[in-house]
Amino acid sequence: MPVYADPDEGVTVSAYHLRSWTEQLLQQIRTPPDLAASVAEVLVASDLRGIASHGTARLAQYLKLVSAGVLDPTARAVKEGGKPALARFNACNGWGQPAARIAADDAIQRARDYGAAISLVRNTNHYGIAGWYAMRMAREGLVGISLTNAAAMVAPTRARIPMLGTNPIAVAAPAGRFGMVVLDMATSTVPRGRIEVAARRGESIPEGWAIGPDGSASLTPEAALKGALQPLGGSESSGGYKGYGLALVVELLTGVLAGAACGPHILGLFSTEGNSDLGQFFMAIDPDVLDAPHSFESRLESLLAELTAAPLIPNAPGPVLYPGQPEAERAAYQEARGIALDRATHATLLGLANDYGVPLPPVQNLPRT
Repeated sequence: MPVYADPDEGVTVSAYHLRSWTEQLLQQIRTPPDLAASVAEVLVASDLRGIASHGTARLAQYLKLVSAGVLDPTARAVKEGGKPALARFNACNGWGQPAARIAADDAIQRARDYGAAISLVRNTNHYGIAGWYAMRMAREGLVGISLTNAAAMVAPTRARIPMLGTNPIAVAAPAGRFGMVVLDMATSTVPRGRIEVAARRGESIPEGWAIGPDGSASLTPEAALKGALQPLGGSESSGGYKGYGLALVVELLTGVLAGAACGPHILGLFSTEGNSDLGQFFMAIDPDVLDAPHSFESRLESLLAELTAAPLIPNAPGPVLYPGQPEAERAAYQEARGIALDRATHATLLGLANDYGVPLPPVQNLPRT
């Protein structure tokens, strides 16, 4: 479930200016302009879609990795070979976003020739929201799949310590008048970022999101951050073993298949003790090789029309939604009116602006609601 930045009190920043500022900030630490633009685009896209946990709020942590020498801001991904349908890239311990974009774009080009193609990436870093790369493929008329492993934060069913990452799954496809379907979800009950946002805002968390260090259910973000997240579904009795299974499948398709770090051997989230060495998976499928152009898109559009017109339960807050719809609507709204940042995130960005001598764009205060 996305982490929405919808503060009672905060500021708005123009998406254009926030993107430009992020590029300038990254160039201050020797990131080449094209790589800086790639990182900025993914981070601001996350903010636009209301996913505060993966947007510009991550910049401070990224810069710590660079300062500690465990992320090379100048490195470029290189293709290591493979076969027409399956290739692997080495990100050379550089920025995750441009490495992932290069791998996804390569899969797009090969899918045009072969109908489907997979790119793997190893020796890489956090790449932002998984959905951005799947959406990039969908904009080309393809079905896109994007997976990544992550630092161990989730306890396997029956365990009380974290052994697997939140290991997100993203799938996107063009859908005619609906734009596109975009499923972008963690395989944990919630992403760690949602716990972090709750901690910043002083909020409690529901039972089933996480366990404390002793394995008991946690209702405070502080205890949860010291313990482990629950796999999607929560406890064993409510189907948490399914989320555990999905996380393991993502792990075998990313870290294990790509030859990257995996499971409990991945360093902690944004640890400065060594390289992240994450593994990532991108698959592009061209449905037009099976039918007349846009036939798949038309069929998906028809299915979504039926789903969104389905009879509703009593007191439903609105019609049936399709995956990615709320985020797309939010992105359009914030592109026009500015991105909402909570006060804590804005203060962090102000600190970076002062430290690196790159003035932050002007803001507009949000009233209390």
